[in-house]
Amino acid sequence: MSHTTELVVRTYECDAYGHVNNANYLHYLEYARHEYLKAIGFDYAGCVARGYGLYVTRVEIDFKRPAFFDDRLAIESKAVKKGAVSGTLEQVIQHGDTLVASARVSWAFVDSGGRPSRIPVDLNVPGLEPEGSL
Repeated sequence: MSHTTELVVRTYECDAYGHVNNANYLHYLEYARHEYLKAIGFDYAGCVARGYGLYVTRVEIDFKRPAFFDDRLAIESKAVKKGAVSGTLEQVIQHGDTLVASARVSWAFVDSGGRPSRIPVDLNVPGLEPEGSL
C-alpha cells in the first residue's frame, strides 16, 4: 500500500538560504510514517502501551531540489521490504511534479528491553508488507 501525506512548509523550518533546513526533512518523514501507520491500521499507541517499539534503525536521504516557505509538499510512503522483526519503507517528497527528496527508512520491532522481537500477530498488519508480497 502507498500512502500520501501532505504538509505546508513553515517559516521556522527554513534556514539562512531561505529553503528547508535538511534536518527538518527527518521530521517530515517521521510525520508521514506515523500517518502511514494509521492508514494501514497499525495501532502504534497500543504497541507502545504493551511495551513494544518500532525503532528507526537507518535513514538514507537523497536531496534533489530545495523546498521553500509555503510550499505544499506531498510525502508518499510505502513498504518495500519486511522480515520477521524488521523492514524498510521508501518515502518520496514532492512539490507538485518536482522531486524534492527520496529516502529509505529501515525499522526494527523491539521488546520492552529494546531487543529485536517478532511482531505479535495482532500488530502484524498487512500494510507492513510490500505490495504483492502476500
